[in-house]
This record gives sequence, structure tokens and C-alpha cells, in this order.
Amino acid sequence: MLAFLLRRSFTMVLTAICLTFIVFVLTNLAPNLEKVAKSEAGSRITDVEVASWLEKNGYAQPILIRYGEWLGVWPGWTRTDDQGRVTGRCIEQGADPAAAPRRCGVLQGDWGHSTVFKEDVSSIVSTRLWQTAKLMLWVMIVMVPSALLIGVVAGMKEGSRLDRPLSTISILTTATPEYVSGVVFIGIFASSAVGLKWFNGSATSAMDDMTFVNFTLPVMTVALYGMGYIARMTRASMTEVMTAQYIRTARLKGVSFSNIVIRHALRNALIAPFTVIMLQFPWLLNGVVIVESLFNYKGFGWTLVQAAGNNDIELLLGVSVVSVVVVLTTQLISDIGYVFLNPRIRIS
Repeated sequence: MLAFLLRRSFTMVLTAICLTFIVFVLTNLAPNLEKVAKSEAGSRITDVEVASWLEKNGYAQPILIRYGEWLGVWPGWTRTDDQGRVTGRCIEQGADPAAAPRRCGVLQGDWGHSTVFKEDVSSIVSTRLWQTAKLMLWVMIVMVPSALLIGVVAGMKEGSRLDRPLSTISILTTATPEYVSGVVFIGIFASSAVGLKWFNGSATSAMDDMTFVNFTLPVMTVALYGMGYIARMTRASMTEVMTAQYIRTARLKGVSFSNIVIRHALRNALIAPFTVIMLQFPWLLNGVVIVESLFNYKGFGWTLVQAAGNNDIELLLGVSVVSVVVVLTTQLISDIGYVFLNPRIRIS
């Protein structure tokens, strides 16, 4: 197990470096840098002034050096102007240049400054990530037990009268995008046109005071979409297990149907759904973009939309780092859990 963890950790670090470098290159293309210069120095500046501003602020360096500076493995750039004033990446305004650190990147905890929110990127990401974490928690609480129950019940008796409607519901929920179900929920349960004003169409107030009225619709919108996928996977796995040879042997020995399901079939049937459930976390982190924008819930997905729409490069990079870490971490947990759930893999 230790050798497995070391190999996976090395792979995770290498993958994170590659993915963040790709995002860094894409966000630092020439048109994006030109927009940054015009947003900071003025929209009417000439191309010569744009090039001058980029050079003064360290954007004219080779991309590998700039990536190393952002990551924190390369010393930050410094520049001395005509009046002898020293500026640089790691030198704060009004601070002593001699006391400034040589490196100031992600590894040192310096994620940059947001040009849109005028705050440190680390502060913005941590605040918005906490808001999305609350949404994800309640989505998992609603989605996972419901999906597992539907999948297990449908898989226990494949092709029965109970299996068909449950399977149909699972397919319909998976085939319905969040922006469709969200609009339908708002139109039925939050609009005055229908008359059922049971919930709020906006979840902004849920950021400070979460209630059943202002938080139910976004939770149900996200949970409904993922529920069908987990239920279908659980049903397929349960159906396969129920036709296995050891299940038939247990039936011939007279073991009750409930004991067969609970003691023998259920654990083996949950191996594949466990992997699917773990993979829901990265989807929830980035897939809530539509839901948070639709219900005006200012979480991680909403921040991603604002950063992309306003060409906030530093914030986009910070969001990408968190996304990469979450995806790789959940995959590692999924692999470890799969090993513990499947004795054949653990023994081998």
C-alpha cells in the first residue's frame, strides 16, 4: 500500500504541474494580456503603451520563467525605473525592497491579487469554496442515499414492475440538464405566475442564513441530475451481483432473501458505485457553475464565471489550482477505497 501511495502521489504532482501549466499558458495568451493592460492602464492606450505596461509589470518574460514565478520556484522579477525606485513581483507597494522575499508564488501562499474583486485570490477562493462546500454537503446528503436506494431496489428485481418506473425516472433525471430542471423548479415553486411560492428563486441570502426556503431549490437541482447516474450504476452492479454463482448457492441453501441482499450482495454491489460517488465531487465543484449562476449563489462556480467573464487571470489560475487538487485527491481516495472494498485487489 505504501508503494502504491508513493507512486500515486508522484503521478498526482506531475499531473498537477502539467495541468496548471496548460491553464497558465491559455490564460496568458497575448489577447488576454492586452485586455489586462487596458483594464489596468486605460482602454484607450496604444499598442506601444500596452507593450510598455506589460514589460514594466513582468508580463514580457518567457512563459516558463513566469510560470516558475507564479508557482514559487523561480525568483520574482525586479525592475529599477529612471528615478531609482525598485519594483517587483514580491515587493509590496511602499515596502523595503531589501526585506522582500525572493520567491512569492503559490507554494509560498501568495496566489496573486484579483483585478475584479480587488482582494487576494487566496481569500476569495477560500471564502467562495466554503460556500460551495455547504452546497455540496447537502447535495451529497440528499443525492447519495436516494440514488443508492433506487438502484438497489431496482437491481434486486430486474425487469419487475418496480424496476421499470425506477429505471425510467433515473434516465429522465440524468438526461435533464441543470439549467432545465432549475428553470422548471423556479417556474413551479418560486414564481408568482403559478402560485406556488414555496421557495425563493434566489439563493443569495443562503450564504449568510441558510434556510429550507432559500436553499432547497439549488440543492434539488444539483442532486436530481447526479442522482440518476449513481442509481443506474448501482442498479447495473446490483443486477450483476444478484446473478452471480455464490448468490444462487445461498438461495439453494435456504438463506433468506433479505440476508442474501444485505450480507452478500450489497457490499460487492457498492464497489462500482463508490467510485462513481467519489467522482461526483469534482463534478459538483465545477458543475455547479450553472446552478450557482441561475440561483445567484455566490460560490466557487459563480466566482469562476466572474473571473472568466472579466479576464481575471490570477483568480482563474487560483480556481484552476483548487479544481486540479480536488480532482486528483478524490481520484486517490476512490482508488484507495476500491482496494479496501475489493478483497481480490487487496490480496493481489
